[in-house]
Amino acid sequence: MMNISAYIIAYNEEEKIRPAVNSVLWADEIIVADSYSTDNTAEIAASLGARVIQVPFDGFGNLRNTAIAACQGKWIFSLDADERCTPEVRDELLAIAGSPGVLNVFFVPRKNFFMGKWIKHSGFYPNYRQPQFFRNGAMRYKPDPVHEGYELLTDIQPGYLENAIWQFPFKNFDEILHKAGKYSTLGAQRLAEEGVTAGMFKALGHGLWSFIQHFFLKKGILDGWAGFVIALGNFEGTFYKYAKLHQEQSEWSPPPSPPLTRD
Repeated sequence: MMNISAYIIAYNEEEKIRPAVNSVLWADEIIVADSYSTDNTAEIAASLGARVIQVPFDGFGNLRNTAIAACQGKWIFSLDADERCTPEVRDELLAIAGSPGVLNVFFVPRKNFFMGKWIKHSGFYPNYRQPQFFRNGAMRYKPDPVHEGYELLTDIQPGYLENAIWQFPFKNFDEILHKAGKYSTLGAQRLAEEGVTAGMFKALGHGLWSFIQHFFLKKGILDGWAGFVIALGNFEGTFYKYAKLHQEQSEWSPPPSPPLTRD
């Protein structure tokens, strides 16, 4: 059995997939879970030695579980296309996988680069998503469409790595708008599944609270313009998540427009 499998989820990431795969060439196998990209993502990944599997997108939780099922290693390292493993993290992961330690699941800190600088506040450092390094069979993801949770399949609580991977969350401002639109749609779907109801005042309130959290409570103001843009992007994503839910729950059909004739 292989020791470490690295998996990367991707869709139309031809500009990011090469450096992402290159950063985990040290792994025993690399799996790229692609959701039928229409660009050259799959071809680039395969040319670098990754095994590409095509997975119809049905939410990020199911996508990640399918990627895990394809991994053959004793340990699994989860990486997104906008993330990069560093030499320090590589060495730490290899040391963990080569030792008889008792921990099975690890969170990995992320260091974010945006608008030409490393973000030190805004909730972006140290920034964790789900556990990203774990023994095969020690955890699984919940089938959430976005911001997927996870379930431990072990009684031992997760540990934390000391070193951080890099993340490049937004290539430019267009990508901020694109992600706000994409994730707000998936977020509205998740809220609907949870039975949440929404109105425009709720959308505005949640959006404003998200901005306050990131810009003031998480000290995004200390990150300057980058912190403001991050907070504003979170406002937009949160506002439209609830606004789209309200749209789905409302009847905004246009009035009837019968055919007009001369008679």
